[in-house]
Amino acid sequence: MQIALIFTLMALFAAMVVLNFYFRIRVLRTYQRLARQNVRFGSAHFFNARRLENEILPLYPDAKADILNFIKYIRFSIRMATVLIVLITLLGAVLMYYR
Repeated sequence: MQIALIFTLMALFAAMVVLNFYFRIRVLRTYQRLARQNVRFGSAHFFNARRLENEILPLYPDAKADILNFIKYIRFSIRMATVLIVLITLLGAVLMYYR
């Protein structure tokens, strides 16, 4: 049981690292396209869709797809990191309990 938990923890940690690099590359590519088009928006627009649609998307209609993809990648990256950190913490706690 203890060996299975250790390997599960290592696999989850490796998954977190791989996902981090994968989404970092995707986010950076999209960010570079947005930077070339001089698209600027704040962090408040990441989590408020109404504000994004009212303030940013009308200013940059050509970059709408890139803006939405960028925000989607950021949100997904945050969500996946949160889930993996919670899983690693829970399995680590179980591992410490069984030692």
